[in-house]
Amino acid sequence: MTDPQDRQCIDTLRFLSVDMVQQANSGHPGLPLGAAPTAYVLWTRYLKHHPSNPLWADRDRFVLSAGHGSALLYALLHVTGYDLSIEDIKRFRQWGSRAPGHPERGHTAGVEVTTGPLGQGFANAVGMAIAEAQLAARYNRDSHRVIDHRTWVIASDGDLMEGVASEAASLAGHLKLGKLICLYDNNLVTLSAGTDITFSEDRGKRFEAYGWQVMNVDDGNDVRAIDAALATASADTTRPSLILVRTHLGFGSPEQDSFKAHGSPLGAADVKKTKEALGWPVEPSFLVPAPALARFREALASGAAAERDWNERMAAYGEAFPELALELQRRLRDELPAGWDTDMPVFAADAKGMATRVAGGKVLNALAPRLPALAGGSADLDPSTHTAMKGQGDFNPPLAPNQDSEGSEGGGWSHAGRNIHFGVREHAMGAIVNGLAAHGGFISFGSTFLIFSDYMRPPIRLAALMGLHVIHVFTHDSLALGEDGPTHQPVEQLANLRAIPRLTLLRPADANETAVAWKIAIEARGRPVLLALTRQDVSTIDRGRYASAEGVRRGAYVLEDAGTAPPTLILMASGSEVGLILAAAERLSAEGVAVRCVSMPSWDLFEMQPQSYRDDVLPPQVTARLAVELGVCQGWDRYVGTRGGMLGVNRFGASAPAEVLLNKYGFNVDNVVARAKALLAS
Repeated sequence: MTDPQDRQCIDTLRFLSVDMVQQANSGHPGLPLGAAPTAYVLWTRYLKHHPSNPLWADRDRFVLSAGHGSALLYALLHVTGYDLSIEDIKRFRQWGSRAPGHPERGHTAGVEVTTGPLGQGFANAVGMAIAEAQLAARYNRDSHRVIDHRTWVIASDGDLMEGVASEAASLAGHLKLGKLICLYDNNLVTLSAGTDITFSEDRGKRFEAYGWQVMNVDDGNDVRAIDAALATASADTTRPSLILVRTHLGFGSPEQDSFKAHGSPLGAADVKKTKEALGWPVEPSFLVPAPALARFREALASGAAAERDWNERMAAYGEAFPELALELQRRLRDELPAGWDTDMPVFAADAKGMATRVAGGKVLNALAPRLPALAGGSADLDPSTHTAMKGQGDFNPPLAPNQDSEGSEGGGWSHAGRNIHFGVREHAMGAIVNGLAAHGGFISFGSTFLIFSDYMRPPIRLAALMGLHVIHVFTHDSLALGEDGPTHQPVEQLANLRAIPRLTLLRPADANETAVAWKIAIEARGRPVLLALTRQDVSTIDRGRYASAEGVRRGAYVLEDAGTAPPTLILMASGSEVGLILAAAERLSAEGVAVRCVSMPSWDLFEMQPQSYRDDVLPPQVTARLAVELGVCQGWDRYVGTRGGMLGVNRFGASAPAEVLLNKYGFNVDNVVARAKALLAS
């Protein structure tokens, strides 16, 4: 028997959600009607949070991975005292509303991550749990537990169908993320039908095989059973937990257990019938009974007490471990330590040079000792991407007392290490590093080959949408990776990624541009940064002859004007092709052509510059322009203009040695010179 006040609180959540959807004439009433009891028990009995300070560092993190159920989250935020008024939720899904159609980080107080693309929130939560575990392992001491919180998820059938959730769940079980708890809204209905037509596996056994603790709640309206399951999950800190809560989509409505209740308003008549069926007043809409509000608003006092206790613990920790405390506080404030770039390498001019992936590895390892917040890894590719941080330890599952640490490189088997081994799970890696960044206290990075950015595009897009400071290190950035062939040779990827708003893409030309690109990536705030690096060696440009690599900060810069006359031809390129245009310019200059060479590592940084600077780099009166890049031509027309040309790759690659491919595709000095002369003659 449900306690009457519990029932009133649960129905308050249900009908705030239903009324939001009905007033907007848009939204998803089914999940809130079914999952309200689960959310109620979690938010009033287990979730450690402070509505008056949504960004308190040691709060629990809550992720509504089933973001289509956003009305339920907004109802929770409003009644527990977050800065989301009843007027805000009455404007659900309207222009400028603080209650948008799906939860948006940074838009609504209390929303940890942007969700809606299914599976992403679940994988973000794995990243948040990794963040808590790493911070706790690094900073907690026996008598001082200053990092101690959980990550909670409400996920749907659709979330668990998505491959990204499977990837992330597998890794979470392996890593023994015991403070990660997922409440699975097991209503057996998707958008278009029942799950019986697509999803018949035993989900519990699947998660058990991943290494999760699995529990079942047979009745999603049974508050005591939900409470007991949450208590059991909280007690086991050695395994993540999945609680399968058997709910009913659209509970109490005429469309209960039908896909019709998923994504459409119930309609005025059915709203009335649903309220009558559950004993709720038909009018007024958006009713919040005073006793229910009082119960929910207890979160304000309990949250303040929890934060006050944490502040006292932090003060005691600061006295006992002052250096660690300063380091932790700096990380939590997202501040860079003084002198963080002191050891940045400077690379001497070298005709042979090195691959920019190798240069990137040297820079990363110079930065890592001075940046404890820097953490990340690769999708099983760190020997190729050069993204292992030497001496910084591996983030591994903690050993049981009777195990030894043989086989773990750089730090033993614990959660304290900063190198994260994602395995061959690119999609999950992208979402997990988003979770690390969203948690706070981290400069997170992930790495793989540029071609596999295709597996990661959803989390890259979401990082940009959320304004997360995440770094993507993509190597093997062109046809020049050679014999692996067209399946591994990126052609359209640069254009695809440049199309994402608020993503800074940097394709450095040599080792020193790579060093500046890494500095830009570390300093960035409010946006993800992507580094596209070479597999092949590229010459280290002589900065005594050519302009400083600091020009990378402006996105594009003049490397050289050959001769004293104003330029009549502009050659521009990014990445490894910059060396090619310099060689071509040398020949053209010897023939009397006034050539300007422009390195363009970042279009979006260039577009941020004043028009006067852009015109200085690319004078409008110089219309003979040739762009050179080992990728599709799409987008370069904005820089070459109507009289310019583009040497690119508008077909797939082939399997052959790199030097053969470059010649076959015309990426050689002879062809660049010929193309340039043709432009001058036209």
